[in-house]
Amino acid sequence: MMRVLTGAGAGSNNNNFGFVPRSVDALGSTVIAEGPPADQCHIRNTNVYWVHAWTVGPDGVITQLREYFNTDLTVTRLAAATKCVWQSRRPDRATNSLPGLVLAL
Repeated sequence: MMRVLTGAGAGSNNNNFGFVPRSVDALGSTVIAEGPPADQCHIRNTNVYWVHAWTVGPDGVITQLREYFNTDLTVTRLAAATKCVWQSRRPDRATNSLPGLVLAL
């Protein structure tokens, strides 16, 4: 999994895609990691923005990984009232529109 998330591996070079999180937030058993537009972390494709949502079990093992590319993500918690608990924080949000998605916990 580390090779997939970091781009490291045999014969690794600068052409590999690497995930460099800008922020990591824990929301109970869900961890949200957000990556900057690629030009901020020296990746060749300058249009890549990503969000990972990991579900972590009580033993600390990742049991589920959801991955979103070039999508603004809003995370809500379903209870008596729907409440936004996390939202994408892209620095280029004012000038670059992306499709939006809601993840309900």
